[in-house]
Amino acid sequence: MRVAVLTREYPPEVYGGAGVHVGALVPQLRTLCDVDVHCFGAPRDGVHAHASDPGLGTANGALQTLSVDLVMADAVAGAELVHSHTWYANLAGHLARTLHGVPHVVTAHSLEPRRPWKAEQLGGGYRVSSWAERTSYEHADAVIAVSEGMRADVLDCYPMLHPERVHVVRNGIDTVAYRPVDGAAVLAELGADPALPVVSFVGRITRQKGLGHLLAAAHAIDPDAQLLLCAGAPDTPGIAAETAAAVAGLAAVRPGVVWVQQMLPPETVRAVLSAATVFVCPSVYEPLGIVNLEAMACGTAVVASDVGGIPEVVDDGVTGSLVPFDEHDPAGFAAGLARRVNELLADPARAAAMGRAGRERAVREFSWSTVAERTVELYHSVLS
Repeated sequence: MRVAVLTREYPPEVYGGAGVHVGALVPQLRTLCDVDVHCFGAPRDGVHAHASDPGLGTANGALQTLSVDLVMADAVAGAELVHSHTWYANLAGHLARTLHGVPHVVTAHSLEPRRPWKAEQLGGGYRVSSWAERTSYEHADAVIAVSEGMRADVLDCYPMLHPERVHVVRNGIDTVAYRPVDGAAVLAELGADPALPVVSFVGRITRQKGLGHLLAAAHAIDPDAQLLLCAGAPDTPGIAAETAAAVAGLAAVRPGVVWVQQMLPPETVRAVLSAATVFVCPSVYEPLGIVNLEAMACGTAVVASDVGGIPEVVDDGVTGSLVPFDEHDPAGFAAGLARRVNELLADPARAAAMGRAGRERAVREFSWSTVAERTVELYHSVLS
């Protein structure tokens, strides 16, 4: 069986959870079937990399994306099945299905209707991305949701999809790459004091990740703890300026605010997560939340919002704490985050026990080899 995997992100050009997913899944898939990877970006070994039409260099980003999709749809001729990830590549999968008469499988990492703030980033292109996603999902032979929560969202957003076409295969985690390590030297290099408690955040600066809520909460977090924010790649200049102002305001009233603005390599993230007393995920939308799995695999307690698929990862009271999120009560959410973080800072033995339980859960329940096996089973079912 020859499969073409279509994705915007592929190592080393990875900036989000979908790129982490594809980068980890493809090597496992290749032990079970023939896989060709088609991605965006610079040429690299082992994949087919595609660039947007240079004639669209000043066009809306959504149109540049669609130009890559056209090239991808042509390039996958000969594949028996195409598997696309995120709206950036979904239309390539749909066009390949239509042009070449092969099944199209979509993995749902996020949904455009659940991310209205992307209009800030894409302008009218958000309507284009929404159309591309909807068209692709409604015609896909199968949709893989990365959590039960995501499956419910898919069926809610796209009611024309028959429920039997939507399958749950949860994300995985590489528990060898993400494991407890001594992160003291990395903390010092980033500007934090390894001798003091650390509350960490790792993620992009986007409305989805809820960094603003954490910055509001931090005013009430124990000032003896440091706040290590590994947050970069802002969606827009507006949210970049908003975040900078919030960080400056926080640093003016409490010590220990460390902001690392570049996206970090995995080995640095592993050290940051391992060294943290508590990892915080304040996302307002999260189909599963691979970063929570990364923190758990590194043996760190997690405080997270109770949105999307996060409750399927973080076992409340065992591997961390869940905080109810209500978009109409941001102050209540911030207060809840601060309260749960402070509880663990005040009881480091409990935080450590949660970290150990998280590591055990990550190893036991979230293997990439299992994800690949279940994915290939689905391939065979749509080909039969």
